[in-house]
Amino acid sequence: MSLQLELKEKIIELLNLEDIAVEDIDNSDALFGDGLGLDSIDALELIVMLDKDYGIKLTNPNDGKAIFQSIDVLANYIKTHRTK
Repeated sequence: MSLQLELKEKIIELLNLEDIAVEDIDNSDALFGDGLGLDSIDALELIVMLDKDYGIKLTNPNDGKAIFQSIDVLANYIKTHRTK
């Protein structure tokens, strides 16, 4: 399974996105705003998931804005920084 697919499944499950299927999320879609429409609470849950699942600790909220642009950007960040 690709990391992008894994991330889509985790995001849908973690954030209870019941009306969204993996196929509905394009790797380049924005996760916040016009894309999936995630909010700041969702961002906090994604930060916890990064720490728990990949050993990535985000301490600066501004980093999250850059990292959570899309599935592709998030996957590339994880590949570079993961410790798990």
